[in-house]
Amino acid sequence: MEKHVLGISGGKDSAALAIYMAQHYPELDIEYFFTDTGEELPEVHEFLTMLEGFLGKPITRLNPHRNFKFWLREFNHFLPSAQTRWCTQKLKLEPFRNWVNQWVKAGVTVHSYVAIRADEDYREGYNPNNQFLKVKYPFREDGIDKQGVFDLLEASGMGLPKYYEWRSRSGCTFCFFQQKIEWVRLKERHPEAFEEAKALEKSAEDHGSPFTWTQGEPLSMLERPERVQQIREDFDKRVARNEARKEKFANPLRANLVDIDDLYDCDEGNNSCNVCHK
Repeated sequence: MEKHVLGISGGKDSAALAIYMAQHYPELDIEYFFTDTGEELPEVHEFLTMLEGFLGKPITRLNPHRNFKFWLREFNHFLPSAQTRWCTQKLKLEPFRNWVNQWVKAGVTVHSYVAIRADEDYREGYNPNNQFLKVKYPFREDGIDKQGVFDLLEASGMGLPKYYEWRSRSGCTFCFFQQKIEWVRLKERHPEAFEEAKALEKSAEDHGSPFTWTQGEPLSMLERPERVQQIREDFDKRVARNEARKEKFANPLRANLVDIDDLYDCDEGNNSCNVCHK
């Protein structure tokens, strides 16, 4: 017996892969899943609903009871960070393993399809230590690169998730990999979520956590008007540098490519750089 599954992150690549597999391999009857942290952006849930409509089947939500706040309490209110990424382990990896184990333990071969593109040679992917769990990379195998992802999303009518208008990645509302400009925009777009993040940060400090959401700067300082202005100016300078580099090394065959991943250059003093910490 065989089972086929595909994880949806809420981002562009996994959505494009779901579309690609539904169009090119409908006979596989893939089950789609989303590991819900309980703290996702509203735009993510909106995009998932649209994707369900396109696929014509529901996307299974994992983590129905043990969300981010549950595990935050289990870790004594210590915030996750780039050094201690307990959120990835508890909210992404373990739920997936527990979910597929129901078939693996029964001797069912599970094929898991992962959206690593053909132009992402630096990504190694996941190598399971189980003969009944097989990980496959259709984009890499079929030569689908970043432009191919954009083409798939555009042709399907799905387009990009709306959060790409102001943020460079999906994930938890207060993900520590956000750049400072994205925290500023979170405060503008979802002020209640920003205030909740501040409260969690204050609770973590009270419990002795050494981490803040952004490296070396609590949100209570980041949100000060003069600091916000500085963050905006620094971001504008980085965007200008990116544009200058693109003009210098322009590729006429990629003239229409909207490079979402590289829109944000290194945020000095922060570990949330999309180039260094994808």
